[in-house]
Amino acid sequence: MRRYFIRTLSILAVALASYTTVLAERPRLVVNIIVGSLSNSDLDRFSANFSDGGFKRLMEGGVRYHNAMLDYANTSTAAGLATIATGTEPATHGVVGKHWWNYVDGSYVELIFDGNAQAVAPSTGTGKYSPHRLNAPTIGDMLIMQNNQSKSCTIAIDPLSAILLTGKHGVGYWAESKQTHWTTSSAYTSTLPKWISEYNREDQNDMYHMKRWRPLYTAQHYTNSEVAVMEGITSKTTTLIKGVDLTLANSSFGKMCYTPAGNSMALKFAFQYITKESLGRDEHPDIINISLDTARYIAETYGTESMEYEDMLYRLDKDIEDFLVKLYAQFKHKENIVVTLSSYHGTSPSYNIKGDAPRERLNIGQMEVLVNAFLGAKYGSDRYILGFANKALYLDHTLINNKRLSLATIREEVATFLLQMRGISSAISATALRNTFFGEGRSRLMQQSFYATRSGDVIIDLIPGWIVEQEGVRSASDAGYNYDRNVPLIIYQSGKTESVEREVSIEALAPTLAYILGIERPWAATEPALWEFRKKID
Repeated sequence: MRRYFIRTLSILAVALASYTTVLAERPRLVVNIIVGSLSNSDLDRFSANFSDGGFKRLMEGGVRYHNAMLDYANTSTAAGLATIATGTEPATHGVVGKHWWNYVDGSYVELIFDGNAQAVAPSTGTGKYSPHRLNAPTIGDMLIMQNNQSKSCTIAIDPLSAILLTGKHGVGYWAESKQTHWTTSSAYTSTLPKWISEYNREDQNDMYHMKRWRPLYTAQHYTNSEVAVMEGITSKTTTLIKGVDLTLANSSFGKMCYTPAGNSMALKFAFQYITKESLGRDEHPDIINISLDTARYIAETYGTESMEYEDMLYRLDKDIEDFLVKLYAQFKHKENIVVTLSSYHGTSPSYNIKGDAPRERLNIGQMEVLVNAFLGAKYGSDRYILGFANKALYLDHTLINNKRLSLATIREEVATFLLQMRGISSAISATALRNTFFGEGRSRLMQQSFYATRSGDVIIDLIPGWIVEQEGVRSASDAGYNYDRNVPLIIYQSGKTESVEREVSIEALAPTLAYILGIERPWAATEPALWEFRKKID
């Protein structure tokens, strides 16, 4: 009996030691760095000019997934943000885009607008937002629901990013469009922390203003050769980008957020937040998301072939190096920190690269006129289309019902008609997406983007290389081809280094972080935790 008792105690001691070891490996702080419109290939393409302590520190010192993909076709910014945060696709989290039309009354719906929310004083009014239309909990939501002593926060330039990455618990901060001060919504808090109010009052973001955007290096160090607004490029090989909105730099917001200054101010404020709010300082783990939306603004406006985009990445590399040095200096045990690098989508080749002959763009206004004329000729002149968004045409259901027409029939007729238009490779009706299972190919990816009450009536797929024509947009993200879908995914934690070539879904990031933190994975997550981290803890 005595021998049995001693043996039992030994087994319990070993189990307890093992359990304590696992707990010791749980990090205290997760820092998610999300770089807008950054494709995985950009990290390699521009790596020769990266420092050892910025992007390369993460690329070479962490677990890097070279083939991380968005597993759906409508790769919009809103959909990508929600997917990273919730671990599931638009068909589940419901974020098909930043706006759509309501089928019941035909009203226009903005994803994050909330008439019941208010800007938190002092503010210039950019605060009537909330995450109330996000249908699935984020990784931050899961953390706080399990442990209300933990903290979850997002720092972003764009309120869309701040709100979708945060979710319904925690708090998201973004830059006001008039003063570029940091603000939030009453959906999260009634007052700004005193130190943030002081930060704004001192106008600390102003120190990052770029009065003139000059290149970080000489021209021969750059891979790209097209330039729009950057000054001081002296090279016979450079060409001027035409048709760019040169007035962006005239506003305070433009000077900050359409130049590398936007990344600098976001990372500096994020570090201040970590310090002032004592993130990662106790046994209750915390999460901070840093969404560098300036990278997206620059990619959309100047294109990824521009010297502006390339210069922005070099400057961001140095900002990340500075951030990581200061971050890790704050913690004695480096294993208590996990840093991730990802993006909510890549972006297309620029439509008018190299020369005056533009690449093809789809003119939405023209498409709507033609479709409306087609339906008018068959069913009587009227306005059948509410609008176009999220790669889809939205039909006026009330009008169609009043005319006693078959919605399903009209959807199929429009889908067939659209195939006659240049630039459209396929068109699928909402009826087909609801009633048919597509198990592979582009149709499967389109179905993954489809949410019945928010997606349009006829969803289109563009020919590779085409983008939807938008004023001031040279490169866009929502075609859903590999240049949009293959994004960086790096998880950096002390002692874990690996280069992974197999294809994985970006949806795996949230459940992997949940596994590392030892919390329940997000309720709607569709992927298990990535094997490289499960095997190191199990």
